[in-house]
Amino acid sequence: EATGGRLVPRCIMTDLEPGTMDAVKGAAYGSIFKPDNFAYGHTGAGNNWGKGFYTDGSQIIDQVLEITRKEAEACECMQGFQIVHSLGGGTGAGFGALLLNKIHE
Repeated sequence: EATGGRLVPRCIMTDLEPGTMDAVKGAAYGSIFKPDNFAYGHTGAGNNWGKGFYTDGSQIIDQVLEITRKEAEACECMQGFQIVHSLGGGTGAGFGALLLNKIHE
């Protein structure tokens, strides 16, 4: 809960290209998300698993893990994570696999 009794989702939005995050921010409910919880790359990764796991994804993984740590520390009794990511073999799948590996460590 934020100031004024406004509810804010504990959501971390991440993508390897800024266009999707800009669309979320500009949508009708875009203002309910914490601006600090958006993490994205600066170029599209071209639907390539290796770029999501090894190159472009590795550039933002530390930022995503830091946001995750802050959100977890803000919880009184955190019981787990719910991760929604792509499994199709492109950059979302590569970055999702990288994120799961880092959380597991």
